[in-house]
Amino acid sequence: MRIAILEAGSPPARLDRFPSYGAMTARMIGPAHDSTIFDVRAGRMPTDWQAFDGYAVTGSAAGVYDPLPWIAPLIAALRALPPEKRLVGICFGHQVMAEAYGGRAIRSEKGRALGLHGYAVTERAPFMDDATRIAVAAFHQDQVVAAPPATRVLAASAFTPYAMLEYRDRAALSVQFHPEFEPDYTRALIAGHADAQDDPERAQAALASLDAPDDRHRVAGWIRRFLEQE
Repeated sequence: MRIAILEAGSPPARLDRFPSYGAMTARMIGPAHDSTIFDVRAGRMPTDWQAFDGYAVTGSAAGVYDPLPWIAPLIAALRALPPEKRLVGICFGHQVMAEAYGGRAIRSEKGRALGLHGYAVTERAPFMDDATRIAVAAFHQDQVVAAPPATRVLAASAFTPYAMLEYRDRAALSVQFHPEFEPDYTRALIAGHADAQDDPERAQAALASLDAPDDRHRVAGWIRRFLEQE
């Protein structure tokens, strides 16, 4: 499959030794697919949307509500995307898809999710296995607070009620957490973040949580099967 990765963010400058978010997403999707990265922040988007079999929108430090010149064109492009085209969103991608298709994402008053978070599997789609719970790294303060009407919730927690959404009116799937992050990147991201400096005890708990087994590879498999299914 040919996959267009719409790169909406990048690691902070202090972590420039790590791969880009587009590269992390391409690695998660796997070498069996031909991924092309488009930096949407620089106004780069596919010129021929029909040339790709699927699309993925990466994470970002931006919020969907930020007055940035590239966000409205991205939302317009998602709305214009043919509904049969496979589409995956991660973190910011999850939020911007919700905004594009009739939901809402805001800066949550719950604070920032840091570290390994657990989610209950609330419904099972054909591309999923029989797991009833998953644990995946999370790093976000923005959240979807109103899901688009044509979605069903596949995974949820008390902190993140709309953690994984599947769309019924288009071939789309999105997750709030980060299956593309490797543990060393998540550790470095948390350790140097302002929230961690302000609350060292919470940061230490978040870092310690990353020692537990996680399901990033399982969820990455779900995403690959979703992209590949007929």
